[in-house]
Amino acid sequence: MPQDLELAVEVAKATGRPLLLRGNPGSGKSSLAPYIARKLRWRYYEYVVTSQTRATDLLWSFDGVRRLADAQRARFDDVNGDALDEDAYIEPGPLWWAFAPKSAAVVAEKTRKARHERDLGDDTASGPHKERWNRNRRADHAVVLIDEIDKADPDVPNGLLVPLASNGFTVAETGRRVAVEPASARPQSGKPFSRHLVIITTNEERELPQAFLRRCVIASAPEPGTPGELVDIAKAHLKSRLRKVDPQDARLAAALADELLAVRRVATRDGIRPPSTAEYLDALWACRALEIEVGDGRWEKLRGLTLLKPQQMRG
Repeated sequence: MPQDLELAVEVAKATGRPLLLRGNPGSGKSSLAPYIARKLRWRYYEYVVTSQTRATDLLWSFDGVRRLADAQRARFDDVNGDALDEDAYIEPGPLWWAFAPKSAAVVAEKTRKARHERDLGDDTASGPHKERWNRNRRADHAVVLIDEIDKADPDVPNGLLVPLASNGFTVAETGRRVAVEPASARPQSGKPFSRHLVIITTNEERELPQAFLRRCVIASAPEPGTPGELVDIAKAHLKSRLRKVDPQDARLAAALADELLAVRRVATRDGIRPPSTAEYLDALWACRALEIEVGDGRWEKLRGLTLLKPQQMRG
């Protein structure tokens, strides 16, 4: 991680402010949050924003359709529908899991049981919390990734201002107040860092509200600009997936790094989008799997499929 970006992370932790991470698509913005969580052994949660996202989706979701069906069934069975447990229709969102994992687990279990009784299956394992990742991580600390917030309506970042500033919110349907749960251990003296780090990425496809920007620590994810930086990234990915880096893989990564920088110069000259770090890694895995070396007969075709793509030329 570049020193400037590392400092931005530390500032966000010290101030308790969200870190808004700018950068080109494919520059690795979305990788920062899980990397930090893995490095610090903090719990990790994520949410990928779409054009349909509402601010409350990051806090909780309410299954109104199932609630209505159960109320109608209770009335048909001559049971008091007002006695239904409202918590059984709530699904905690990533910020709830980050701030208050104990209460989130209680509510999620009620929802799971209610869905099971209705034979609706159990979908909580695919929710944003991914608790299987967090079993051996620090219970009092969490990293949350809110990915591509610029895809959402401007009401979404504005709707997150209060929950992010206060580290809490109230569930509208039940009146439950969700707040940061007490730490299980006394904090170390001299380290007044926040227990939660929220990282928000943007491709800057849409302007974000000024009120939201004022409340964020803002940094950029730079594109690696030297062969050495690219090779270091390739080695980290190889180690993560294969547990080792063979000399042949290192040579391939270096050759592809030179090719990527050459293609970027051509793209800049011709006014088209230069290939990203993610596309460099695509080329690495493709060459490795298909046993293609830079310079052999198939390389030119593969370069056009991974680095200098035809649709870029039309842009």
